[in-house]
Amino acid sequence: MNAETATDEVIDSIAHIEMHRQEMAKEVGLATACTEALCKLHGLLDEEREALQQPVPGTAHSANIEAVTTEIEKVKKLARVTSQGAISRNPRPGQNQTSSQNGPRNPNRNKGRRTMGRRGER
Repeated sequence: MNAETATDEVIDSIAHIEMHRQEMAKEVGLATACTEALCKLHGLLDEEREALQQPVPGTAHSANIEAVTTEIEKVKKLARVTSQGAISRNPRPGQNQTSSQNGPRNPNRNKGRRTMGRRGER
C-alpha cells in the first residue's frame, strides 16, 4: 500500500462525481449514470497522469492516480452487476409480451359451475 494519500482536491472531485452518479441513477437509470461517471473519472485520471509527468516536488499524483483508478474499478463493477441483474431478472421477455397480447389463456376459468334453471341471484 502506498504511504501517500490522495490530495483533498482529488478526493473532493471523486466524491462530487459519486454524488452526481447517485442522483443521475434515480433520474435516468444506473447504466447511464455509471457511463457518465466513468467518463468524468477517466478525464480526472488523464489530468493526474499528465501532472505526474511534470517535475513538481512534494505532490501526491501517484496516490491520486491510485484513488481515481480504485473508484473507476468500483463504478465498473457496479455497472457490470446491474447489467447482469437486468438480464437475469427477466430471462425471456418476449414470452410475457405475447401472452398479454393474446389475452387470458382460459377466459372461462372463473365463471364457476352453472346449473340449469337457476339464476345467480339469492
